[in-house]
Amino acid sequence: MRQDQEDPYQRRSAQVYAAADRAAGSVASPRAVLYDAVLLDRDGTLIEDVPYNGDPEKVRPVPGARAALDRLRAAGLRLAVVTNQSGLARGYFTGEQMWAVHARVEELLGRFDAWLVCPHDDADGCDCRKPAPGLVYAAARELGTTPSRCVLVGDIGRDVGAAMAAGAAGVLVPTPVTRPEEVAAAGWVATDLPAAVAEILRRQQAVQPSTPPTEPVRTALVVRSDSAGDVLVTGPAIRAVAAGAERVVLLCGPRGRAAANLLPGVDEIIEHPLPWIDPAPGPVDPEAMRSLSTRLGAVGADQAVVFTSFHQSALPLALLLRMAGINRIAAISDDYPGSLLDIRHRVPVGVPEPERALSLAAAAGHRLPDGDEPVLRLRRDAVPPRPADVGDPGYVVLHPGSAASSRACPPEVATRIVGALADAGHRVLVTGGPDERAVTARVAAAGGTDLGGRTDLAGLAAIVADASAVVVGNTGPAHLAAAAGVPVVSLFAPTVPFGQWGPYRVPTVRLGDAAAPCRDTRAARCPVPGHPCLSGVDPGDVVNALRTLAVSGGGGR
Repeated sequence: MRQDQEDPYQRRSAQVYAAADRAAGSVASPRAVLYDAVLLDRDGTLIEDVPYNGDPEKVRPVPGARAALDRLRAAGLRLAVVTNQSGLARGYFTGEQMWAVHARVEELLGRFDAWLVCPHDDADGCDCRKPAPGLVYAAARELGTTPSRCVLVGDIGRDVGAAMAAGAAGVLVPTPVTRPEEVAAAGWVATDLPAAVAEILRRQQAVQPSTPPTEPVRTALVVRSDSAGDVLVTGPAIRAVAAGAERVVLLCGPRGRAAANLLPGVDEIIEHPLPWIDPAPGPVDPEAMRSLSTRLGAVGADQAVVFTSFHQSALPLALLLRMAGINRIAAISDDYPGSLLDIRHRVPVGVPEPERALSLAAAAGHRLPDGDEPVLRLRRDAVPPRPADVGDPGYVVLHPGSAASSRACPPEVATRIVGALADAGHRVLVTGGPDERAVTARVAAAGGTDLGGRTDLAGLAAIVADASAVVVGNTGPAHLAAAAGVPVVSLFAPTVPFGQWGPYRVPTVRLGDAAAPCRDTRAARCPVPGHPCLSGVDPGDVVNALRTLAVSGGGGR
């Protein structure tokens, strides 16, 4: 593309909106790694759970704890304990007795860099008792990092909830006291503490290239042919490729083009539907495939990196790329690729999609540059000014719809949520696409402002960026919120795994029935009458979720 034809949406030098810029107490790190620190619950996670224990002689580490913690220390990760100790408030033991227990824990398991204790009971209404995120924020400050660069390991849903509400990763290690619904709702589950540590270290290593490309990459072709949300979550990996290539060309489909326009690191965009990816494809047109192969060959790519979702195959496109004369192709493939791939990468089930893509970029020899956090980002020059008539920043955005109806919030539930939010003093903007105007008008009539059909994706990004929070299902605006660092109340239908598709590295509260019968069906239309995963959402729980995220009525945070 000549300079005088360059699309301003595609310039890689654009400024960006970044979640890390908005996170409370954020501290920029020069290292491009996933985690700086591991936070650990005490009772049931590090040591056997003895209720209200004030006796050091009763401390018993869980099996393998010392060796697992030493692995984390050897990897340079800082360690902190974050623990609810309501026994202090109830008078079951003294502070001196508690610290004697902690001294015994360190005697058996080694020193921790920080201890963060909530001494309150549930009735005290503090902001530090898990699942409130206060301990996570305090630990991150104590360790000189940000919550998004922390991972918290615990044995009950309160631990995972606290991690998510702060924007940290949460790992659930179930014990006999862990409730089944807590296991279902957790995005990351490990069998025991050593297994949790092994996976933390594996994920940390997976985004670091083992070897750089053997030859310089002048032009890299990256591919993500899917919907807007899929393209957005691939952004960190595309930036990693861009850091190691002089020019990046992105192949996307029509459903993802608007999101592709928002991504930093892209110099040129090729839009073409792929019939093996699109959810409602037409017949394969041989002439269109030959034309695409010719067009891809004209790119002159030194390397192609084909990003796909976990249920998609990269091999049909890899064949076209071979026919186009591209000699270095990398993709994730569980199927035998023959000679179609030079780098056949594999990723365990459950890894968040942004990290899954980053690990493929790393396998192809690319990494994010130092100072670039592995978060979702948008190009600042691609996001227009927020419409003046929506009012000042500080509103709550409710986006009830989704391209996949199975993931949409039922209109009657969304209507009740708007009413509850308005009663709690929140200004509510109801957003949706042109085909959702009837729904947004109905929902907004309960006390919100109807913006249905008024914006394209870039305009919606501008509105989301100035919100105090976004209430949304598993759909593109959730990822716009993550890119702007805006907290999310996730009305998440479990048709796909939350651990892979939940809002990434941004404060989040998940609502909905995680164990509903639609779980893991990947259904685009709800397969269960009554939409039970979301129809039971209590509007009061949405209001409480905003309080957990420190979003108050009247537009404050």
